[in-house]
Amino acid sequence: MKSVSPRIRGLRICRAWLKARPQAADALLGAGLLLLGLPQLYLQDLPQEAGFDRFQQPDLLQGLIVVAVAMSLTWRRRHPLSVLLAVMGGGLTMTLLEYPPSLPDIVAYLIAVYSLAAHRGLARSAPGGIAAFAYFYTTLALLPLDVGVEELITDGALIIGVWVLGRNLRLRRAYFTELEDRAARLERARGTDARAARIEERSRIARELHDVVAHHVSVMTVQAGAARRIIDRDPGSAREAMSTIEEVGRTALSEMRRIVGVLRTDRDADASGPELAPQPGLGDLGELLDHVRETGLSVQLWIEGEARTPSPGVDVAAFRLIQEALTNSLKHAGPSARAWVRLYYTDHDLTVEIEDDGRGTTTIMADNGDKPGHGLVGMYERVALYGGELRIGPRVGGGFGVRARFPLEA
Repeated sequence: MKSVSPRIRGLRICRAWLKARPQAADALLGAGLLLLGLPQLYLQDLPQEAGFDRFQQPDLLQGLIVVAVAMSLTWRRRHPLSVLLAVMGGGLTMTLLEYPPSLPDIVAYLIAVYSLAAHRGLARSAPGGIAAFAYFYTTLALLPLDVGVEELITDGALIIGVWVLGRNLRLRRAYFTELEDRAARLERARGTDARAARIEERSRIARELHDVVAHHVSVMTVQAGAARRIIDRDPGSAREAMSTIEEVGRTALSEMRRIVGVLRTDRDADASGPELAPQPGLGDLGELLDHVRETGLSVQLWIEGEARTPSPGVDVAAFRLIQEALTNSLKHAGPSARAWVRLYYTDHDLTVEIEDDGRGTTTIMADNGDKPGHGLVGMYERVALYGGELRIGPRVGGGFGVRARFPLEA
């Protein structure tokens, strides 16, 4: 690899530093103009012909004005119109005081015109350019110099050219910015399409694996029925059927894990740790109620009938229903509301009731116009999934109630 000389490396570092600090770069620009122009202003003798003899000799006041004009370029990018006005004001002051023109204020004037066109839109840069054009000819009219028509046209064309240059560079920057934004949008759209394709492919694979798992479960059911019928008269065949059930069950479990792996997104993979914990059930209801009481909602629990163990799905569904209903009470019932949770066990059913005496009936029933909220829709889907029944609505005497009936065996 070709080595880079220390000089070039230093220039690159300096350029990067100035690019990251544009205001400091503009301050150095103004200081450079003073470094070049002030010695010429004080050391060069003015000619005694063509009207120069009518100018005053440069003194400290003109030097201060020139310094103010040149250093105002420090803010030429952030406040270009104000800088142009400051430059024109300083130049007009020196003209009225009959000071001779200097290199710093002439160059600063051209830079200010360019900066206005390059860093502001047409609505501001066009009036500013017209004002700068008028200032130039007004200053020429006030100077005690004889200026020919050719010089007037040439100098005017120079000012217009500087303004047009700044305007073109602004349009060019806007064009490149639009290209970068378009490329970023296309990249995001490409990423979205790729994610959609992955999701579609995952869904297709999951459907195929679902069919495989369903087949294995069907085989297990048939083998279990056969083993049950022949276990007394042919124990050997029954053991063979049970071995087949074990083998097919392991295969089905493996395929089920593949389904979960296919459907798991990258974000799910990052948060896979908490999902290994068991799902909550009615056995965790006491902890849930304690947590709700800590938030300020008074909750009481009643259990009637002989407690029975529901199926795992019903156990989770009942817990989630109570959790969602109490969450709605916390959101909408009000600060002084109370809530009740009742569990009724029968031989075949489990009835869950959650009521409160709050004032949040309308806000619970409709999140947007007359459309039910997502939480209520989720309740209906969860209860229907396990063959249950759900009733939701305001209760007599005020407040809100949720009543669900689950079969103990889903």
